[in-house]
Amino acid sequence: MLKLYVAPGTCALASHIALAETGAPYAVEKLSFKTNQQNSPEYLAINPKGRVPALVTEQGILTETPAMLAYIAQRFPDARLAPLDDLFAFAEVQSFTSYLCSTVHIAHAHKMRGYRWANEESSFADMKKKVPETMSACFALIEQKMLRGPWVMGEQYTICDPYLFTIAQWLEGDGVDINAFPKVADHFKRMSERAAVKQALAELAA
Repeated sequence: MLKLYVAPGTCALASHIALAETGAPYAVEKLSFKTNQQNSPEYLAINPKGRVPALVTEQGILTETPAMLAYIAQRFPDARLAPLDDLFAFAEVQSFTSYLCSTVHIAHAHKMRGYRWANEESSFADMKKKVPETMSACFALIEQKMLRGPWVMGEQYTICDPYLFTIAQWLEGDGVDINAFPKVADHFKRMSERAAVKQALAELAA
């Protein structure tokens, strides 16, 4: 059985939802960031990066959300979480998840993790002030050029959708009004109504 390490409010929710969508059995292990559990020796033995998510499989441990989502989609093809029979379409899915990971998530992280890029307190404050602008720019691009509708890739629901939903949850805290992006707001509402999303959020809250 797969085991997913998660923490509330993190990008781990994307993989959590994807696993719930498959209908396959899985286990969830919650870490407490408040007690710095992600940097405990026990967890660092699982993921030396000290971050979530981490997915324990029979073959080894996976980290990084795009890789984990692709693995889930390919391991459970009957769930139809990616266009696996279309090489280019699957690459498009990976392009979108990579953008969320490498650009949008990083823009968000400047709000509270400025120490990763600078040492001066003044730099932290400047980075934090920039977050509403950079996150708005990212979501404007998603709204105008990337979100095809009704799902990210069009008619087929894919691993892109739980990932976008997860990061869209951060917008309010980043000082961005999701309603400025009608397609994203509609996507967020429909995602909130999915059974797998409700299941993952309930398991996270338990």
